[in-house]
Amino acid sequence: MKKIVNNIIILLLFSLYANGCSDGSRECQGTNATIANSECKESNLSLPILDDCQDGVRLVQGNSECVDANEKSLVELNSTSTCSSGLVPLQGGGCTFSSSIAPMLNVSWYRPPTNTSWQWQLNATVNTSYSVDIYDIDLFDSSKNLIEQLQADGKKVICYFCAGSWESYRSDADSFPDEVLGSVLDGWEDEKWLDIRNEKLIAIMKKRLDLAVEKGCDGVEPDNMDAYQNSSGFNLTAKDQLAYNKFIANEAHERNLSVVLKNDLNQIVELEPYYDFSVNEQCHQYEECSYLQPFIDANKPVLTAEYADKYRHNTDVARDTLCSETINMKFKTLVLDLSLDDSFRYACDD
Repeated sequence: MKKIVNNIIILLLFSLYANGCSDGSRECQGTNATIANSECKESNLSLPILDDCQDGVRLVQGNSECVDANEKSLVELNSTSTCSSGLVPLQGGGCTFSSSIAPMLNVSWYRPPTNTSWQWQLNATVNTSYSVDIYDIDLFDSSKNLIEQLQADGKKVICYFCAGSWESYRSDADSFPDEVLGSVLDGWEDEKWLDIRNEKLIAIMKKRLDLAVEKGCDGVEPDNMDAYQNSSGFNLTAKDQLAYNKFIANEAHERNLSVVLKNDLNQIVELEPYYDFSVNEQCHQYEECSYLQPFIDANKPVLTAEYADKYRHNTDVARDTLCSETINMKFKTLVLDLSLDDSFRYACDD
């Protein structure tokens, strides 16, 4: 009897692995996927679960992908999951971030063209007189009436909030537990980096996105989305940042909000499919503008801001040179005061 049982086990294992896949690939059970070179690829076959992707990765059911076997608290997805499109289930309940989630593709939200003009003002009374396509203004400080006024004038409104840092003066500041607060941001004493791995941020950020919907914003600009490259006080990785940034993008899109990728230059190739356009600070000053090309290639706007005195005063024709370069790159560039209070504004395409 023992020999018969062993033979049955051998036959079952053979049916799982010897499936005729070419190039050394084999079936990932339960997800209509094959694994080759540590990646799950789609197949028309459906087999039982085998959490056995090679090279330290494992399969997430229903996602047709292999993910890091050590990724914190990930469990297999299933059709009954109540997690939103930006998250995956936690073992024992709840949801968490994952760098393996796919972008939302059912586009119904606002998607600006590459030639979109804009105004960016986060402080002081908003000057509503500019003839531009987009106003980028503060989510918390801007009233619903102001947003409706701008929209009545034919403008789209993007609402700014910090997704990667805590600000002491925000109305929801007390909702952030101490454990998610890290180091103070350099130059911004009222802000601290967030531990973007912590699931307690999920509800807080969802509420901020809900507020954008309640106020009627057309989209959002989540800021400080590159904590892993800064002295955050946490041991954050590039993968942590990708997972969090994808979560923010999908949650915005789930609410029919357009979403901006702010800075995070080194992850633009991976994140461009998730974001509708880019807002960048000082790429000309620091000679980093080439990183933004994937957005232009995808017919998505790149909106940039520069603050240096040489651009404000056009020292040695620095601003003229800047504007010539930025127009050639199809960027929309503003020269502004760092306070973003409309005390100085020069648009390269005016």
